[in-house]
Amino acid sequence: MKRAIEDGILKDLDTKIVLLSGPRQVGKTTLSRALYPKSFEYLNFDYAEHRLLIRRQSWKRDADLVVFDELHKMPKWKRWVKGIYDVEGVRPRLLVTGSARLDVFRKGGDSLAGRFFSYRLHPLDAAELKDLGYKPEEAFRRILDFGGFPEPFLKASKLASKRWHRTYIDRILRQDLLDMALVKDARGIITLVELLKRSVGNLISYDSLARDLDVSPHTAKHWIEILESLYIIFTVTPYSKNIARSLLKQPKVYFYDTGCLPEDKAVRFENAVACALIKRLHYLEDTAGERNTLHYLRDKNKKEVDFLTLRDGEPEFMLEAKSSGDDVSQLLYFSPNFPKKTVRVLLVNELKREQDVRGIQVRKAADWLATKLSISRT
Repeated sequence: MKRAIEDGILKDLDTKIVLLSGPRQVGKTTLSRALYPKSFEYLNFDYAEHRLLIRRQSWKRDADLVVFDELHKMPKWKRWVKGIYDVEGVRPRLLVTGSARLDVFRKGGDSLAGRFFSYRLHPLDAAELKDLGYKPEEAFRRILDFGGFPEPFLKASKLASKRWHRTYIDRILRQDLLDMALVKDARGIITLVELLKRSVGNLISYDSLARDLDVSPHTAKHWIEILESLYIIFTVTPYSKNIARSLLKQPKVYFYDTGCLPEDKAVRFENAVACALIKRLHYLEDTAGERNTLHYLRDKNKKEVDFLTLRDGEPEFMLEAKSSGDDVSQLLYFSPNFPKKTVRVLLVNELKREQDVRGIQVRKAADWLATKLSISRT
């Protein structure tokens, strides 16, 4: 299964270190091994034998590629890999992978500025799966049932998916939190994850979470930032022309793994749409150098639209996600506040007939997501 970001990584490896991050079990190791399958070295910092090889710098220099997995767990890892690059360049090519955000994790030490390009590997979505030969409707149905992570998606089994998801986040938290000593109260942050699963698409109150968890609001906010850094969740902030104001307002939370959520069709549908949107925005940032963000719209009258995508600060898509129905009133309400070129779309999971209503596109979600968000055509 060739992933959509593979060609970009191959090109950039010839001149820079490439940092590849993303959730655990999303396919980073599989992708890494497929880049130069006949000549590569794979070293995982989680394994004692590999740690020794890394510290001794004793990998084969005639390999086409050296993959350092989970290297961010090594103290001063940025300074270490910078030294390798400055002395040896990218022969062999250098790929650093990890299940945490490598661009921000452990900021201390020398900067890698000018020496790397970064990529984020996301779960499968309808657009990428269409390019891999899946029909949009079948692909999107599977994502809603099993999530977009390769193993449960490909098995397409309710029992296998349930068993996989039961341990997935718990295993990540217990392993990564202990390895990186990010928090002392692992049980508390696991409880937070369960609370957030029941709040997908709703406004998040740090004060309310703090009361439920018996911690301070500052701690609740810090724990959410940790979950973001580990690619378990991502937050969506309200749109405001004043960036500082939007960051202070209540965010919404979505999970990278749609399959881990309660079996509520509306919740899973909205989460899957959010995942597809953020995946494309991240791809455009990583490959084209854009600065993109995902927001929601809400005013003092509590009128709301689910998503607004910004590319280099300019509104692109204004989207409402609904399991069924064709009510476009919320989109019409906000439309006068945005340029005419902003594409306004009502995405419906179960839609009988597509139509255009006063400039609003009412579209079947699977087809629209598979076609309009296809990064191979961007």
